[in-house]
Amino acid sequence: MEYPDLPLPEHPRLTENLTHFARALRKAGLPVGPGRVLTAIEAVEAAGISERADFYWTLHAVFVSRPEERQVFNQVFRLFWRDPRYMEHMMSLMLPAIRGAQEEEKAAAAAKRAAEALLDGAEAPLPPERDAPDEEETTIEIDATQTASGDEKLRQLDFEQMSAQELAQARRMLARLSLPVKPLKTRRLTPDPLGRRADWRRTLRHAVRTGGEVSQLARRKPSTRWPALVVLCDISGSMASYSRMVLHFVHAVANRQGQGWATVHAFTFGTRLTNITRHLRTRDVDTALNAAGREARDWQGGTRIGESLHAFNRDWSRRVLGQGAVVLLITDGLDRGDPAALGREMERLHLSAKRLIWLNPLLRWDGFAPRAQGVRAMLPHVDVIRAGHSIASLEALAQALSDPRDHGEKERLAALLSS
Repeated sequence: MEYPDLPLPEHPRLTENLTHFARALRKAGLPVGPGRVLTAIEAVEAAGISERADFYWTLHAVFVSRPEERQVFNQVFRLFWRDPRYMEHMMSLMLPAIRGAQEEEKAAAAAKRAAEALLDGAEAPLPPERDAPDEEETTIEIDATQTASGDEKLRQLDFEQMSAQELAQARRMLARLSLPVKPLKTRRLTPDPLGRRADWRRTLRHAVRTGGEVSQLARRKPSTRWPALVVLCDISGSMASYSRMVLHFVHAVANRQGQGWATVHAFTFGTRLTNITRHLRTRDVDTALNAAGREARDWQGGTRIGESLHAFNRDWSRRVLGQGAVVLLITDGLDRGDPAALGREMERLHLSAKRLIWLNPLLRWDGFAPRAQGVRAMLPHVDVIRAGHSIASLEALAQALSDPRDHGEKERLAALLSS
């Protein structure tokens, strides 16, 4: 790992600087309180600041307690401890600008949140005005009628690259999304005066009341019913940025009336399987997800996909997968367990469901290939595999549900798997 240069002043005011650094980390989302500030001051006093690597890891040991917090800490550290070029780049990302043909460099994960925490709404100074040239000034007009709106850019933006403000706006957009589904035809028949099939039993029953005279022929048609939606969401550390946003979407689907689903069942898994269906029925999304987080003790931990699917197939498959349920599996497929066992559990899940749709955030990369053993074991047993990293990718789920011929990226990945 490369560490930024750390030029400290001749007489550093470490206590004040560390306090401001802790405030920046807290604004960026890390759970930093006064106790950790005192611990950081004592740790730096004990370890010293003669080596920049020692100083970095001393603060890292105090303020970072979870794997997903490392990127945020690293970005805030680079910004706070005097990396002027990186600060300038981050400030340019925070400001609206008109870009021409030059390529726009994407911010690293958690970089925007780090910039927001330090800038705190401040704007970069405007460049000094240049003296007007002697020759006639040329006026340049830019037609921006075909440029993308802010909402359109946010729809395409990766959840992991969003700032805190963009995440809040994305949650509001997800709350308005729906996931409609077509009803399923059943073998049961229901009375219908315009039906194509005659209902002889009901016709004769009416004829008995009129002395055996058949005055009207009763008819019936095949009845329809709505399928159930079963969501299996990976909440391991590698999926932390995506699982929360997907669960916001699932909460909106579960609480939206009249869109077709009979019931919505939701399960989370990391190192174990947890049923959070009753928590998502709470109307307030923050209350629902907080309760689900308390229920799922393995949040942002390891990944045991095979064992979790085995628990679902053993304990819940017959309860929730009856009568044409659609299964939505959200995971990156990075499992360190036995690939053969994972393949068997995926095959059983596929046979029990009417349709198995896999959302994989790793598909956001154009060069993604099924090289991981877990991905290779899961791919043959899904009907659809799509990306699940943005609002637009979640909106595309409606197409996968409405068109049975839609398989997403499965054919392309299967060709890579067989080559």
